Amino acid sequence: MAEFIPFRFEVSLYERNKKELLCRGYFSEVTGLEVTMEPRAIQEGGRNWGEIQRVGQTRFTPLVLKRGVTRLDDLWAWFDAVTRGQSYGYRLHGTIKVLGSEMDGNGQPKPVMVWALENVLPTRFKGPDLSSTASQVAIEEITLIHESLMLETATG
Repeated sequence: MAEFIPFRFEVSLYERNKKELLCRGYFSEVTGLEVTMEPRAIQEGGRNWGEIQRVGQTRFTPLVLKRGVTRLDDLWAWFDAVTRGQSYGYRLHGTIKVLGSEMDGNGQPKPVMVWALENVLPTRFKGPDLSSTASQVAIEEITLIHESLMLETATG
């Protein structure tokens, strides 16, 4: 019997205008939703009670999408085009929807949280280990780097 894998995360990647969908996949795990700001400490003459803290550079952690499926080979085609230099630096914008258990009018799970990404670029693609005796997912892991992470309102 096939193993049931709950796909709770819908990842969609678009052209810059977010009108033309280029890639969509469903994953059971997403890691790396993290932003870090490194503060800059400034020492001011005559101020003996600590340093002044200023906003420093922001860094975004690479996203790792695990155990996923997609209807087409669109994620692979994007990764392949970037790595072969056919579309060097072909960056997309995207969303990661956290799907809840409540259904909308079309019988689809409603999103409870939506993360928006800008200037996304694939850096690693890992397919499943192939075995005729095991049920596998189409994509084991794909790693994405990005230049922006924003929490949007889930509209369903």
